[in-house]
Amino acid sequence: MSTLYLVATPIGNLEDMTFRAVRILREVSLIAAEDTRHTGRLLQHYEIETPQISYHDFSSAQRLEQLLDKLALGDVAVVS
Repeated sequence: MSTLYLVATPIGNLEDMTFRAVRILREVSLIAAEDTRHTGRLLQHYEIETPQISYHDFSSAQRLEQLLDKLALGDVAVVS
């Protein structure tokens, strides 16, 4: 059974990230991010190569379906 993780990201200082959050972002198969530019900087800082997609209030129903399909195949993290 897959798991959907909700991962809080730091505001301002990238080094405020918890060890557990970094581990989860490394282990999941996909990261859904409100702002992929901000999340990309965070992932680069911690050398995390997990693929990410954008997902926010204005995302289409099709994007939600894609996210649910990925969740059916493996763990997904949502960051904000």
